[in-house]
Amino acid sequence: MPPLPQHSPDWQALPRRAAAIAAVAGAITGTVLIGGGLGTAWVLLDLPLRWLGVAGMLVLGAAIGAAIGYRRQRRTFWRLDAQGLGVRRDLMWQQETRVPISRVQHLDLRRGPIERGARLATLVVHTAGSRFSAVSLSGLDGEDAERLRDTLAHQLDRDDDAL
Repeated sequence: MPPLPQHSPDWQALPRRAAAIAAVAGAITGTVLIGGGLGTAWVLLDLPLRWLGVAGMLVLGAAIGAAIGYRRQRRTFWRLDAQGLGVRRDLMWQQETRVPISRVQHLDLRRGPIERGARLATLVVHTAGSRFSAVSLSGLDGEDAERLRDTLAHQLDRDDDAL
């Protein structure tokens, strides 16, 4: 696997344990979508070694899904500065999202059973705009997520007091 891109020191990577969970989820999705589709095509095209070929396609789908899930999580970075929260995702195309403090409406922390077991959390930053305006950052270390939530909430309260 190629090394992670060099970012300025203020960009934070997500923990490796989040990438492992993303790899498992990607493997399941890849098995169903990619492997299932290729396996079905194998059967419909009546290719030789029918069931061995289907099993191979399922394994191939799982491997592709796991690689994509792992890589996506390892190439997601975040940073918090005086202007707000930044999230950078870099799988094939780089996507950077900035949420200015002035646009933050409220904050949620979500922890499913798997995330709780791995001491991870998902931070959801709801922004001004439509009801679907939110930035979600999953795979954060639980302590980092709480610190981010508290810092953003404190900055938001401080900005509200200035009005």
